[in-house]
Amino acid sequence: MSYRHDLVSVEALKSRILALEGAWQGVGRHEEAQPAASLGLEPLDRALPWSGLPTACLHEVSAGAAADGAVAGFAAYLLARLSAAAGRRQSAVLWCAAGDGLYGPGLAAYGLDTHRLILVRGRRQADLLWALEEALRSGALAAVLGEIEEADLTATRRLQLAAEAGRTTALLLRPPGGKPAPSAAVTAWRIAAAPSRAASWGAGLGRERWRLELVRCRGGLPRQWLVEWNDEANRLAVAAEFRDRSVDAPTDARRLAG
Repeated sequence: MSYRHDLVSVEALKSRILALEGAWQGVGRHEEAQPAASLGLEPLDRALPWSGLPTACLHEVSAGAAADGAVAGFAAYLLARLSAAAGRRQSAVLWCAAGDGLYGPGLAAYGLDTHRLILVRGRRQADLLWALEEALRSGALAAVLGEIEEADLTATRRLQLAAEAGRTTALLLRPPGGKPAPSAAVTAWRIAAAPSRAASWGAGLGRERWRLELVRCRGGLPRQWLVEWNDEANRLAVAAEFRDRSVDAPTDARRLAG
């Protein structure tokens, strides 16, 4: 499998964004923006009030205790869905990484076109937050993702406003074991690796499985699923034994749900 992604420094990002922004001027991208991107799974889309992941706003993804590569895989899957929903003219995505752990073929395995991936590496959280905000406000990208260890309510509000201004979706990746903090994110997800089922064709590992939880959703209720990645079909599926199982919701939320 061949792949390519663009690696730029934080210092070089601004000029790159300005160049992209100029290329998209006058194409009517705001009028063509989709209000929500399908997650490719009916149970997940149905759990969200928008029948999909709302675009042009902030979402958070946190790693569970046994996340391993699950959080990166799910993030790559989300970027792929957002890129596809945006169309060819606005399909580039930006990944602001805190380290050197990304592996191009691994991201491509979850459907992300690495030819449309711009990778920024930064050691300081302030630099990554700056890059995220600048990229969001440019309006030139389908989605922007940042690996952020700490972002307070003020920082997430700034990212939410930047996402609205640039009509660009923002994803914030939180590390495992992070402290819960107030956030302006519209949805919050938690993902962890789950044991795979034995392969039906004989010895060997079965399909990769994740325990996916919708922790918080504006206007919606928490949910959790056991999902598995189908390499042959290149898609995510809900495991047969865990069809749209809800987590325990607060009493007030259950009462409001009727």
